[in-house]
Amino acid sequence: MDTLIEAVARLGRGLSGRGHPVHLAIIGGEPDANPENMTEEMARLQRLCDELCMGGMVVFLGKRAQDTLPYYYSAAEVLVMPSLYESFGMVALEAMACGTPVIASEVGGLGYLVQDGVTGYTVPDGDPSAICKKLSLLLSDHPLRLEMGERAALYAREYDWQKIAGSVLGLYQDLVREGSADRV
Repeated sequence: MDTLIEAVARLGRGLSGRGHPVHLAIIGGEPDANPENMTEEMARLQRLCDELCMGGMVVFLGKRAQDTLPYYYSAAEVLVMPSLYESFGMVALEAMACGTPVIASEVGGLGYLVQDGVTGYTVPDGDPSAICKKLSLLLSDHPLRLEMGERAALYAREYDWQKIAGSVLGLYQDLVREGSADRV
């Protein structure tokens, strides 16, 4: 989250005088907990925002129910996943299914899931400058953002449960056939 917050602070400083407000909504955690009950990580992130003079640019929304997440994904202009590790990237896929382009670190499954320059962008992990550049590009180019969002939604359809289940079943059937042929 540090990387994303720093990237948005840089972006906000660059766009603030040009009439382009920048806002970052972070889902997760317990931001409204009293200081004694707040997690150390949440308190640290809030202090970082204060240190970077971000004012109202960052909104910590706290936990949200799974069934409400598509509304947030659809409302977002871009989803950013500055992960240091992701085995697959379900959040990115869910956002893409809602037609939202994704900027993600080139780690784990995200490096394969997000098609760089097609459904969003991949960036080196831990690089706020790279995130800032890609965010600036997408936020300043509405047609590009829409085009990437449309391609993201189409690509996400390839992960439909029926298609995935059919592929897995086909793989198992091939293995069974190969095993049967070896015994003959």
